[in-house]
Amino acid sequence: MPKLLIVDDEKNIRLGLKAMIERKYADRYDFLLVENGAEALELLGRESADIMITDIRMPVMDGIALLERLQEMPAAPAVIILSGHDDFPYARAAIRYQAKEYLLKPIVREELFAALERLEEEAERRREREREASAGAEDTADASRQLAYVLSQERIQPDDIRGRLTEAGLGWMEQGYQVALARAPESDGGDTAGLSQRLRELLADEGGQWALSWDRDGLLVLVAADRQLVRRLTGRLGGHALLPVRIALSAGTAGMVQLRQAYSQARQTMKYFLLHPEADLLAYESIAGRGAERGTGCPQPIEAIRRLSNLLGTGKLPEMKRLLQQILDIRTVSRCEIGYLEGISRSLNEEVFDSVFRSYGEESIEILRLYRRAGHIENFERFEDYYRHVEQLLERLDEFVSSVRGAHAERKDMQKAVEYLQQHYASDVNMAVVSNHISLNYTYFSQAFKEYTGESFSAYLRKLRLTKAKELLVGSDLKVYEISERSGFDNVKHFTRVFKEAEGITPLDYRSRQQPHGTKRS
Repeated sequence: MPKLLIVDDEKNIRLGLKAMIERKYADRYDFLLVENGAEALELLGRESADIMITDIRMPVMDGIALLERLQEMPAAPAVIILSGHDDFPYARAAIRYQAKEYLLKPIVREELFAALERLEEEAERRREREREASAGAEDTADASRQLAYVLSQERIQPDDIRGRLTEAGLGWMEQGYQVALARAPESDGGDTAGLSQRLRELLADEGGQWALSWDRDGLLVLVAADRQLVRRLTGRLGGHALLPVRIALSAGTAGMVQLRQAYSQARQTMKYFLLHPEADLLAYESIAGRGAERGTGCPQPIEAIRRLSNLLGTGKLPEMKRLLQQILDIRTVSRCEIGYLEGISRSLNEEVFDSVFRSYGEESIEILRLYRRAGHIENFERFEDYYRHVEQLLERLDEFVSSVRGAHAERKDMQKAVEYLQQHYASDVNMAVVSNHISLNYTYFSQAFKEYTGESFSAYLRKLRLTKAKELLVGSDLKVYEISERSGFDNVKHFTRVFKEAEGITPLDYRSRQQPHGTKRS
């Protein structure tokens, strides 16, 4: 029975989710309930879970810190993140840590059930890999487990690596080996389990010293002493029409403690299939050494990305598309290292996609679902697929921003904000206070207020206070420091300076010029 871990600091939510899921899937899950990330980690240290549903905001350890710690675990559960509308920065971090699903509170039952169905399928595939890794001779199974453990532990010590791999019968790695990562393309069904079975058959025919395992992302990891073995296997797999394969090969190395470095080389090489989707084998030597050479002359197009962001909602979609072509020019992308494209992807996320949420708040929460795929180039098989997805996302965002701006051209909430200022100008009022009063995102309120009044918030408030001060200077006997306080200025010195900057004369001079002859106030 699959284990489902629910992590939330509110007991009613934990029990409510459990009851909701049980009504739909009676007796399907073994439930584990804890109230924060620290308790979840402690529990996962004792027993495994297939799926985890976790809130973001929790005491002791929040959901993001929990996700970060899960990266160190060899067999972490698939994660569903729960969040409120105003948690976008946290949601973005959750996406970075490869949360599988992101659901908003209050939970929509159908969305939760659909997410569980998808993750249960993934969990079953993971269990199949674990069963396969344990099948066969005990020494082979132990080698597979120890490889998986070493590759999952970023902070593992050299002595621990040597001890584990030697005990698992992998001492031959001291003499030399290569690491290969293999996967079946998603576009061809992603049958990695079938690929694993076929690889084992071929490896058994080949003989020699090798070990096969899985990494935390479901990629097959092959360590082989014979440096030509992987190339022979690729040739033999290439003739199998039902099992297309992509294999990334590290440079040759020696020494068990170099395993993680060789693995990282293979991981880096795997990214280049995005630019070479027709290939079935890419070797680290084909990309190594060219990084520094390629990196020169590959500055990030930050200004073009910022211009793209500024054009959202302006009705200039053709110009936006031309900018995107410039930013993701395949000629530049092809001659630069993959880090160049990863940098562009990050900048598009931060400068364009995220900026919409920062400006328009919860109204743009649907962007999360679009952003989740665009947020990682590794989500795509081909560069063309990534480009098309970004282009479609920009079209949606442009339409969204344009519609929001149009809908708020004559805003009642902005009129409410102005009325609030008219009543509270003399108090310690600021933009945060007013935006909260009318329940608008701070950044969006700033933009909307300027569009509505034609002035920035600070300029409008300063002019309003000066207008009230001039009324008091002419129509009252109050002293200047009293007028300063009643108009909302910090002190009389500040008031006098601001007044003189705006009117060209001091408050006393203004009063003298405006009052009837023969009347004198101070």
